[in-house]
Amino acid sequence: MEDHGAAANSATPDELVGGLLHIDLAAVRANYRQIARAVKPAACGACIKSNAYGLGLRPVAMALWSAGCRTFFVAVPAEGIELRAILPDAEVYVLDGLLPRLAPTYLAHGLRPALSSLDEVKEWADFSLASNVRAKAALHLDTGLNRLGLSPGEVRHLAARRELLDAFEIALIVSHLACADEPAHELNARQRQAFDLLRSSLPEAPASLSNTPGALIGQDFAYDLVRPGIGIYGGNPFAQRSNPMRPVVHLYAAILQVRDVKSGETVGYGATWTADRDSRIAILAAGYGDGLPRALSSPARGGPAHAYLGGQFAPIVGRVSMDLLAIDVTDISPAFARRGVRAELIGDHVTVDDMARWAGTIPYEILTSLGSRYSRLYSGADA
Repeated sequence: MEDHGAAANSATPDELVGGLLHIDLAAVRANYRQIARAVKPAACGACIKSNAYGLGLRPVAMALWSAGCRTFFVAVPAEGIELRAILPDAEVYVLDGLLPRLAPTYLAHGLRPALSSLDEVKEWADFSLASNVRAKAALHLDTGLNRLGLSPGEVRHLAARRELLDAFEIALIVSHLACADEPAHELNARQRQAFDLLRSSLPEAPASLSNTPGALIGQDFAYDLVRPGIGIYGGNPFAQRSNPMRPVVHLYAAILQVRDVKSGETVGYGATWTADRDSRIAILAAGYGDGLPRALSSPARGGPAHAYLGGQFAPIVGRVSMDLLAIDVTDISPAFARRGVRAELIGDHVTVDDMARWAGTIPYEILTSLGSRYSRLYSGADA
């Protein structure tokens, strides 16, 4: 296996952009290993779709490989092909299944589709027979999420058509929990029971049911392999519990200007925020064009949303625009609230879960939306 060494940082110099995105690869490895320890003797894979949740496929994949991960899950074959070039020895599953007429491409790049319909199963079986090879694939069963997956009726049909299933190698049987972030939700147990029942009618193969929260709610959900995602990247896997994972992302935006605003004056488009005192407002070089949700605009849901600067929290005021946002720094020392200083938007004090809550969304969306204008700094790569 090639020694990839330290991950490369962004080619964009810090001084040419307003935002700095720091990604801690040591935290990625620590989070992965924490989950892997929790699920033993089950194996631990990693979900690395959508450019490793927006953090960079190559550096994150290499960090996970060095932490011991050997099985990876992507969404579409293009991601799998890119990952194969980085990690030639990895097992790579494509969660969106088999796209029509692309079976030769999957096989050429060693990609394993998660077959989720009778049409996909038949196409993969026909291709395997025509190619005289038992190509590997996963079977994706729907146990109650009602998204992708073979329905119970389709599983029964397949159980009676063993010639289809014998044409290729079932390397994994997968399903997906709908409510794993709420461990006490009754659907979790119902899905596990449905998964066991459906698997019992199929050829014996390793099983995988759980993402990060599923992996952490009990050994009964671990089966042979778990496939964590958000927990690896530092997001809280649970809806109503404290976050057990280490933060991975630190996002900073530079102050472009600090301006005085008189009591009664407004800030930003739509004049949605009015100063109730003479104030100092800092304008930061980041906005929704950089993946910061416009929903962070004041008054934010569950807010106010805020940044962190000079040991204090500074609320976001007015509307978030494409390239800019404003924070109230009236109570922050001018030694910190000045041109060129960077304010923390995500990090140790303002978590990605905080930002998601204020924006009325989930940390998955925040991470995968982070824009391309940031200067990206990777630390903690294996040297």
